[in-house]
Amino acid sequence: MDPLARRIGLGLAARGAVDEVVAWAADARRHGLDSIWIHDSYFERDAVSFVAAIASHLGQDEREDGFRIALGAVNPYTRHPVVLAMTGSALDEMAPGRVVMGLGTGLPLRLRQMGIPYAPEDAVERVSAAMDQLRALWAGERLPPGSEGVPPLQPMFAPPHRIPLVIAAYRREFVALAGRKADGYLARPAESIPSLRGIIRRLRQAATEAGRDADSIETAGYLLTLVDDSRRGALNRAKREPFVIYMMSVLGDVSLARAGFERELRDRIAAAWRAEDYHAAGSLIPDALLDAYMLCGTREEVATGALAFHLDAGLGLPLLQPVLQESSQVEAVFDAARIYALLPESAARRWADAGTPVAASGPPETASELANGAGRTRRSGEPLEDEHRLSGGERLRRRAGAVWEIIRPFAYTASVIPVAAGGALAFVDQRFSVGLFLLALLGALLLHTGTNVINEVYDVRQGIDTITSPRASHAIVKGRISERAAYRLGVASFAAAAVVGIALIALRGWPIAVLGIIGVAGGYFYTAPPFQYKFHALGVPLVFALMGPIMTLGAYYAVSGRPSPGAVILSVPIGLLVAAILHGNEWRDMSEDTRAGIVTLSSRIGKELAHYAYLGLTLGSYISLGLAVAFRLLPPTTLLAILSLPLLVVVLRSAELGATGQARAIAMIDLQTARLHMTFGALLVIGVVLSAYLT
Repeated sequence: MDPLARRIGLGLAARGAVDEVVAWAADARRHGLDSIWIHDSYFERDAVSFVAAIASHLGQDEREDGFRIALGAVNPYTRHPVVLAMTGSALDEMAPGRVVMGLGTGLPLRLRQMGIPYAPEDAVERVSAAMDQLRALWAGERLPPGSEGVPPLQPMFAPPHRIPLVIAAYRREFVALAGRKADGYLARPAESIPSLRGIIRRLRQAATEAGRDADSIETAGYLLTLVDDSRRGALNRAKREPFVIYMMSVLGDVSLARAGFERELRDRIAAAWRAEDYHAAGSLIPDALLDAYMLCGTREEVATGALAFHLDAGLGLPLLQPVLQESSQVEAVFDAARIYALLPESAARRWADAGTPVAASGPPETASELANGAGRTRRSGEPLEDEHRLSGGERLRRRAGAVWEIIRPFAYTASVIPVAAGGALAFVDQRFSVGLFLLALLGALLLHTGTNVINEVYDVRQGIDTITSPRASHAIVKGRISERAAYRLGVASFAAAAVVGIALIALRGWPIAVLGIIGVAGGYFYTAPPFQYKFHALGVPLVFALMGPIMTLGAYYAVSGRPSPGAVILSVPIGLLVAAILHGNEWRDMSEDTRAGIVTLSSRIGKELAHYAYLGLTLGSYISLGLAVAFRLLPPTTLLAILSLPLLVVVLRSAELGATGQARAIAMIDLQTARLHMTFGALLVIGVVLSAYLT
C-alpha cells in the first residue's frame, strides 16, 4: 500500500511475543504508516532484539516505500556508544536505510535500581558526546581510547547508510541539544498540546541560533491511545489501567501548569498509586486530565485528536501508542491512522470546539473542581452519552456483550465441577442417567447465573463496584445494561432454575425441593436484602456449603434417586477450593469493601489471618483428599487430582507475595484459584470415573 497522505507512526513497547510485534510492523507498513518505534521498557524485554527481528523480516522486502524502523529510545548509560554503533550497523544491514535511533538517558530511577551512576548536570554532555562518537564510528573514523596505553577505537564494520539520531529526553537542555545537532526530537508519552507547543518552539529557536534549518529537524511524539466503541467507554477503561494511572501520577509540574492543572491533583493520584490502591487512584482521574494527555475514544475521535496534536502543537509525526498492546487495539490504531490521513484540517478545530478531548475552553481551575466537575462519574445504568451514534446491529452486539459479561460464564466451572463429581459417583454406583444428569447440570448453571447477576446488581447498589473497580464486570456501571434489566435477568434465571427443579421433583421427590430452595435462597440472598450474607462475613462458608456438599449431593441424588455419604466426602475438597476463590477475591478487595462499609471474612479477621485462611482452604483441599483416600473413603484413583500441584504452587507463591504487602501479586488470585479449582476438579472427576474400571 502507498504511504498515507499524512505521516503517522506506530509506537510499541518491547513486550509480548516477538512474532506478534513483527506481524504488527508488517501490517503498519501494509496500511501505509510512516514507521514503527519500539522503546525500551526496563525491566521487560530488550527493544534492540524486537527491532532486529522487525528489520530482518521487513528488510527482505525490496519495496522502496520509505517505511522506517526506530529505536525510541536507547541510552549511553546502559549501552556504550561503541555498542550502539555496532547495533546500528547490524540493523542497517538487515534493513538498509530504514533505521532511526533515538537517544536519551533512560529513567534515572531505573538507572539507580541497576546501580548505574547518574548526575543530571552531566547527562546532556554524555548524550551529546555519544552522538559525536556514533557519527564518527559510522563514518569509519578512529576514536581515542577510553584508557591510556591501549590502541584507539577502530570500527571494523562497513559504514552504514545514514542513521538519523533523534533526542528522546524532555528537559529543556535536551530540547536545545536536539535543536543544535540532532536529526529530530522524540516527545515522551503523556505530553499535552500546550507542552508540546512550547517544546517545539524552543527546539526551533535552538536550531535557528545554531544556524540550522529548523524545518529539517523532525518532530515525533508518542500519543497514548485507547480505542473503544465510544469515548465514554475508552475513558472509563483508561482509568482502570495501571500504566495510565502511573503516567498521570508522574506528570511534571511545568507540564501540568501549561495544561492548566494543579499539582494537588497529581499528588493525590500519586499517593494512591504508591499505596497500590489503583481503584482510588483511577477514581481521582477526571476526564479532562486524560483528554489533555492522551487519546481516548472511537477511531474517529482518536484520529481527530492526533490531528489536533499535529496542527495545534506542530507535531510532525504523531506516534499512536496503544495503551493495551493487543491485536484488537493495534488494528483499531491502524483504522484511526487511515482516518487521520483523510481528515480535513477543519476537523481538529470543530472537534476541539465541541468539547471532545482537549477541550478548547481549557481545564477547570482547581483539583476539587476536576474531581467533582469534569471528572464526574456517570451514574450506574445511565445511558452512554454517545450510544445514539451506534447502529442497530452494534447496539444489539453491545447488549449481548453486556449480558455475557454480567453472567460471567468463565466462572461456571465452580458449578459444573460439583455436578460432574456427583454424576461421576452415580456412574460408579451404576445409577447414572444422562437425561437426569443434564437436567441437574442445567439447574445448577441457571442458579449460578442468577447468583452472579443479582450479586452484580447489589454490588453496584452498595457502591462496591464502580467504573474504576479493577475486577468488576462494569456492564451496569457503563450503562450497557440497566439495573432493572439486569435484575430481571437474574430473577428469570432463578425462575428457570425453579422450572428445572419442578421437573426433578416430579422424578425424584421432595428432597430435591429442599435442596432447590436452599440453593435459590442462598444464591439470591447472597447479596440481596434482607440477609446479604456476603456483606456479613458469611460469604465464604455459604459458598463452601452451596457449591460443595449441597450441589454435589444434590446432583448425585437427582441422578441416582438416593443420598450418598460418599458424595459429601467427595464434595469437601471441591468446596474448599470454591471457597478459596471467593476468599481470595475478598482478601484482595479488603480496602474497597471496607470503604464501602462491607464486612467480609477477610476484613473481619485482618490481612494476616486472611492470608492463612487462604492457605488453609487451598492446602486443605489436598489434605482432605489425601485423608479420604488414606481412610478408604474415596478410591485411590482420585489422587489423580494431585497432578494439579504446579497450579497450586503458582497460587501459593502469589499469596506469599501478597502477604508481604505486594498487592499486585494477588490482583488476579481469584482467577488463578479458579484455574486451580477447574484443573483439580476435572482430574478428580476423571479419577472417580476411572475407579469404575480399575477397582
